Amino acid sequence: MKIPFIKAHGAGNDFLFTFSRDLPGDVGVKQFPEVAKAICHRNTGVGADGWYLVDRIVAAGAHASVRLWNSDGSKAELSGNGTRCVCAILVDQGLAPEEVHILTGSGIKIATLERRDEQGLWFEMEMGVPVVAAGNLRVELSLSTGLHDATVIDVGNPQCSLPVEDFEFDWKAVGGEIENLRRFSPAKTNVSFFHKVSDRSIDVRFWERGAHHTLSSGTGSVGAAVTAILRGMVESPVTVQTEFCPMTVRWDKPVDPVYLTGPARIIARGEFEY
Repeated sequence: MKIPFIKAHGAGNDFLFTFSRDLPGDVGVKQFPEVAKAICHRNTGVGADGWYLVDRIVAAGAHASVRLWNSDGSKAELSGNGTRCVCAILVDQGLAPEEVHILTGSGIKIATLERRDEQGLWFEMEMGVPVVAAGNLRVELSLSTGLHDATVIDVGNPQCSLPVEDFEFDWKAVGGEIENLRRFSPAKTNVSFFHKVSDRSIDVRFWERGAHHTLSSGTGSVGAAVTAILRGMVESPVTVQTEFCPMTVRWDKPVDPVYLTGPARIIARGEFEY
């Protein structure tokens, strides 16, 4: 069977998008995790960090609702980069205005188109009010590397952010260890490692549950920036330097929503033989 897709990436974090109306009728809900694993496979599929099903709706004041599966077939509540890509697709097809409302697994997210350039469409998106776990900024983790000072935070999905001096260690292995700690079971967690570049800038590396190493992460950028702000390391707005390109996180007050600005670019359309 043929599964149509649109491929887009947000700051190098790539996703595949299928409108539910275009999905073959013999693909049932129980097959969605397997479809995600197959279509996202880097060698035998199209290749992506995750697969979205997009539903055009009017209810709840949204222009569309989305469901997201990671490349390993697990379900995810939210992707900041992926949601911007949905917005770019809707705006590109004339299905939404420049202020786009998307119903995600973490509620409605509102993204406003700021500009267009060679990197795609740049949106500022309201990501909600971040919630620090148990009101405690620092959580002790027992890791063989000695990295133990972390902040556990919810930014629409679970994040664990660690300040580091540099990235000259096997941070991917550490990320995988943290992801699977009993504390985060059974949902697991996303992990970001960051270090301060200046009073308004951090450099970040990402380990995402269900996708592992990604070039960038929207929610991970928010988690790292919020952590750095709370610790007094930086001030808002924060430039988040990812492995692909910079994004901006703005958080004015602890009781306010946090805003993420970054690009989304549509790069391919086609059909996947499933």
